[in-house]
Amino acid sequence: MFSSLGRFTIRRRWWVLAAAVLFVIAGGVWGAGAGGALGGGGGLDDPHAESTQADHILQDTLGRYTADVVVVYESDELTVDDPEFQALVEEAAARVPAETYEWQETYWSTGSEDFVSEDRHKAYVSFQLAGSSEEERVALYQEHDYEGLLDVPGMEVRYGGLVAVNDQFNGISAEDLRTIELIATPLLLIMLLFVFRSVVAALLPLSIAVFVAVGSLAVLRVVGGVVELSTIAINVVIVLGLGLATDYALLIVTRFREQLAKGDDVPQAVVRTMGTAGRTVVVSGLTIAATLGGLLVFPSRFLMSLAWSGVSVVVFAVIAAVTLLPALLYFAGHRVNSLRVPLPRLRRARAADAQVGQDAWYRTAHAVMRRPVLWTVGLSMALILLGLPLLSANWARPAEWALPEGTDSKVVTEELVADFGHDPTKIVTTVVTMPGSAETPEAQEELAAFTERLVAVDGIHRGSVTGAEGELARITLYYTMDPMGPDSRPMTEELRAVDTPEGAEVLFTNRPFGVADMLDMIGERVVWMSAIVALVTFVVLFMAFGSVIMPLKTLALNVLSLSAAYGAMVLIFQYGLLSDLLRFEPTGYIDANMPLLVAAVAFGLAMDYEVFVLARIREHYLRSGDTVESVAYGIQHTARIITAAALLLGVVVAAFVFTRISVLMMIGVGLVIALAVDATIVRGLLLPATMKLLGRWAWWAPAPMARWWEKYGIPEETGDDEPEQGGPRTRAADPLVGQSSGL
Repeated sequence: MFSSLGRFTIRRRWWVLAAAVLFVIAGGVWGAGAGGALGGGGGLDDPHAESTQADHILQDTLGRYTADVVVVYESDELTVDDPEFQALVEEAAARVPAETYEWQETYWSTGSEDFVSEDRHKAYVSFQLAGSSEEERVALYQEHDYEGLLDVPGMEVRYGGLVAVNDQFNGISAEDLRTIELIATPLLLIMLLFVFRSVVAALLPLSIAVFVAVGSLAVLRVVGGVVELSTIAINVVIVLGLGLATDYALLIVTRFREQLAKGDDVPQAVVRTMGTAGRTVVVSGLTIAATLGGLLVFPSRFLMSLAWSGVSVVVFAVIAAVTLLPALLYFAGHRVNSLRVPLPRLRRARAADAQVGQDAWYRTAHAVMRRPVLWTVGLSMALILLGLPLLSANWARPAEWALPEGTDSKVVTEELVADFGHDPTKIVTTVVTMPGSAETPEAQEELAAFTERLVAVDGIHRGSVTGAEGELARITLYYTMDPMGPDSRPMTEELRAVDTPEGAEVLFTNRPFGVADMLDMIGERVVWMSAIVALVTFVVLFMAFGSVIMPLKTLALNVLSLSAAYGAMVLIFQYGLLSDLLRFEPTGYIDANMPLLVAAVAFGLAMDYEVFVLARIREHYLRSGDTVESVAYGIQHTARIITAAALLLGVVVAAFVFTRISVLMMIGVGLVIALAVDATIVRGLLLPATMKLLGRWAWWAPAPMARWWEKYGIPEETGDDEPEQGGPRTRAADPLVGQSSGL
């Protein structure tokens, strides 16, 4: 099938090239408006959670009664008691269109000292914005230029609150994306030149990467017209598409050069490359798409948008790699090695290895397989120990803590605690549905008593009934602790455990409950995502190799590499290891969403490398029947390309390290560590050790499954017209085919 695709592509190469050029032009123009298809808010909430239901009830009746924007004004000369200070602030607040907010509160409109700092040189104005969703409120804030309207010359003005956090997050991440692209592209070219030592060969993967990067914007705009996408999707998905396109192109171009070196003519080299490396790319892409698709089990807009956009861009990268790239390879032909780059290399060492048919990876594999139990147990324990910090992770959701030091919303949060002693955003709203009217004197007494019980909960310092209409009542509670801190969860549990008025239904909302509901949603659904990933892994590897043991081994090794990556993420971002080097201030939190994305991408990439190396091992095993030599052969012939692929993709995702937003930095660091562990410890050491322990049983399958695979499996093709040694499906050479005992 894949060889046929290669033949078709080179026959229609001019059409393929013309279509690609037209797509880049049209996609570039169309995709330029992708940002307009993205929502402004974070989209992290579970739409089915209690806190979300409470928000909907309030929106339609009593209103949310919460501050979305807090603007702090500071003057070195004036105090809030000076008429000029008052006039400047009230004049600025009056410029905001009344239809964009539900209410606006100041020191002068309320008379409350909560709005004034201890030194009386600062005061804040709070707004509750109109809009039924976080996304609508962010759009209003940006459309009406709140920061421009509320600015006062001669005074220090800072903007905080959840809406301002989202606006600042969007602005900084957009700037950082441009920085990432400027850093990643030249680094990619340098790395490709180092790997291929040829300008022509290096430009082929880069051209595919650029094609996919441009196309990703067009894909995002199309998907954004169907489903609501999160802003962060454009950052993550474009960089992911760029990295995967480079990774896939590297595999294909390397195999093409190898086939030319064996004496194939250009058409034969393209066809055989598609039958081998092309198959690996398709298998890898489908696996990554399926694992990213596993994020659809989570109902939050953020994770669903990552799933839809991620799957779309990955599929697009695969299509480009197996259609446009073969056409370019045909045009390049033997010139693929032209314009050599004179880079230094260890010529003597390479020559010595060539004489004996061995290299360092080959010798390492043999050394590991002489003591397989020691290496398997030792390395597994080491990776498990590296993952232990995950048990102490303090899970949170992105907020001002994820922004760089000095960002307005972060400074405002600190000032509200240090200088004002009151943060208007730290409230819990309680929605009470009474069995009858909530406005009767009896109901008011019950609600007052219920409020007293709520205020008695640790962390709540005051509260009152702030509205009643029909059977609904709203109770506003003020809390003191950090909503992301470890004390927040016990507070939410205690509040929900308080005795309610007889016959009443009580719902809680606002940030502490939004965080708790989000973590519950992730905890409940991650099991389903894990089951999907495991099932996809099993099906893909069985279809590729006809073994039921290989998928189980692969799952175990992938879990070990992810464990190490997660443990490192906790050590770095929660406890501050290497924080000086990475230039960020540790806050003690880990965004609970980021490990899901890291898992989906890293698992798929691990499958990419697994299929690539196992295909070479299997190929040699079917010819020789020698497990040890086949493993060493397979690792020797794939280690360099897997290492190079991991380095190239690592260069792209490592560009996230240069972002100023810590949750985006988590993606880069987590993926780099996962790639490094997988490409070295797992593929270079653990794989040969476990393959030696399994021996020929690694390729075992029950007889019915083996017969099914004979008909419908997708073994690696050679591109030859005649089958390889071992028959059409090459299973006959395996002495364990059809056996059902011994395991």
